[in-house]
Amino acid sequence: MKQKALWINQIKGLCICLVVIYHSVITFYPHLSGLQHPLSGLLAKCWVYFNLYLAPFRMPVFFFISGYLIRRYIDDVGWRVSFDKRIWSIVWVLALWGVLQWQALSHINAWLAPERELATSSNAAYAGSISEFIRGMLTASTSLWYLYALIVYFTLCKLLSRWKLPVLAVLASVVINFLPLPWWGMNSVVRNMIYYSLGAWYGAQLMEWMKGMVIRRYWLPIVAFGGISVVLWFANVPLLLSLLSILLIMKLFYSIEQRYAVHPNNLLNVVGSNTIAIYTTHRILIEGFSLFLIGELNGGNWPVWAELTLILVYPFVSLLVCTLFGLGARKVSSALFGDLFFAPPARLAPIEATR
Repeated sequence: MKQKALWINQIKGLCICLVVIYHSVITFYPHLSGLQHPLSGLLAKCWVYFNLYLAPFRMPVFFFISGYLIRRYIDDVGWRVSFDKRIWSIVWVLALWGVLQWQALSHINAWLAPERELATSSNAAYAGSISEFIRGMLTASTSLWYLYALIVYFTLCKLLSRWKLPVLAVLASVVINFLPLPWWGMNSVVRNMIYYSLGAWYGAQLMEWMKGMVIRRYWLPIVAFGGISVVLWFANVPLLLSLLSILLIMKLFYSIEQRYAVHPNNLLNVVGSNTIAIYTTHRILIEGFSLFLIGELNGGNWPVWAELTLILVYPFVSLLVCTLFGLGARKVSSALFGDLFFAPPARLAPIEATR
């Protein structure tokens, strides 16, 4: 990897870590009902709210970086090559891990929580039939909706690259907060398109502007913009706060790389190079962790000190285990299966007919 791209890769690493923490929190803390100590309940609520406040700093940055990194395919690469590299490769991973996740989560729930009532129509991973699974995948009702969004965003951004209509994406991002679609994943897809399209259409210009901007010279406008953004966020319009977070996070990581030597084997770089592996595998692990631990804590099987410790550190432990497992899965896939689990199989080159 080129040195100049390491800071971007570190941002990707940070974003996937925030995604793992997000899923760790929402599948665990809201379902705890038998905690023994009042402080445990308070810590659980703190994690839930902290997770909520991270929303503007998580997927918007991830999507902007994703759009920025594919801008060459938008402007200079034809549809045939783009389909192979930017559409089919993601469709393969989405379909494969959609099935693997569906089967894994169904069996985990049947094993650890057979009495649990699953909303089979709300998430493809909990589908009760093949038709429900297909419907969930087609409507982005899946924990893998990020991959679904990448396919839709790339296709639309390439089709509209001549006209570049970010205003429509802005309107969609705002309107969807007040007039949501029936599918939770599709709402997220619509809401985040603006960030990907900005990266794909204007990423190069925005990056150059960000690199030359001196934050301390504009601290007052930034603070004012931040104040307005927070007010709008509480009014269910997170767009401005998300745009500000993209700017500040990119400036922070770029400045750190300019000041300090960043090694390619830096932890965030390694994680950022394996976001797909961590993204596709972590949800299965988290389901198993949460179902087992929820049963243990709600049953009062742990001493108070162990309960408090787990409530405090669970997202970090989950992040560590999921990250190591994802990295290990990528190595095994590459070594034994030609990376089949995270990249489509290489198609046989056509053989010219001989006389």
